[in-house]
Amino acid sequence: MLVAFSVAPSGVPQQSVSGDPVSVPAQAPAAPSDSVHDAVAAAVAIVRESGLPHRTDAMFTTIEGEWDEVFDVVKRATEAVGRFGSRVSLVLKADIRPGYTGELTGKLDRLESAIEELG
Repeated sequence: MLVAFSVAPSGVPQQSVSGDPVSVPAQAPAAPSDSVHDAVAAAVAIVRESGLPHRTDAMFTTIEGEWDEVFDVVKRATEAVGRFGSRVSLVLKADIRPGYTGELTGKLDRLESAIEELG
């Protein structure tokens, strides 16, 4: 299974029920900004620590693995981003193909072969 996801915070860092700010990472912005790179870095760190095959580009991070392990990583990455804002936007796209592994690179290899055959 491949899962491509994009996660981003919005709003201000979370506050507790008492109104006190919740502990946020040192790199969390004090005020909202247009940049979400610190929050995305926190999510990508979770993905890298998972040990699952993955690839990050300018728009998405794609992870390969079994359903439960992939969605556990997505959940933890989303929670990490949640510390940077009062809301989180999560976009997912999944390619569920039982019995196949190595598709993170396999799909690209097949595409490159097809392009070479055209030329």
